[in-house]
Parts: sequence; C-alpha cells; structure tokens
Amino acid sequence: MSSLEKHSVVVSGHRTSVSLEAPFWQELAAIAAHRGISVNRLIDRIDRSRDGNLSSALRVFVVEELRRKMR
Repeated sequence: MSSLEKHSVVVSGHRTSVSLEAPFWQELAAIAAHRGISVNRLIDRIDRSRDGNLSSALRVFVVEELRRKMR
C-alpha cells in the first residue's frame, strides 16, 4: 500500500496542501501533461466542480479518467 504524500497547491488563488497516495499524484501529472497544463491548473479546475473535500475529489477524478480511457 502506498503512503500519503503531501503537496502544496494553489486553489482559487489560495495556497493549501493536499495529501494523496503516490499513484494518484503520478496519474494527475500524466493527465495534466496529456492536456498540456500544469498539475496545479488541473487541480484548480477539479476544485471548481467538487462537492466533497479536495483529496476525495481528486481521487474520484483520477478513477473516472481511467475508466473513461478503458472504454
């Protein structure tokens, strides 16, 4: 099992930290690179449409993206 990694990000102009497992950070980086944007910008976009906490929203986003790719 992967341990949590804490990263500092800027969301809506405010600095905060987010804790996720390494595979989620790696996948967020890959998705951002594929879209030609920074991980921070991707997280900011995800933050604008989230309902729950940011860490959960990021995990759900990654899972949904992986499912979409598998179709």
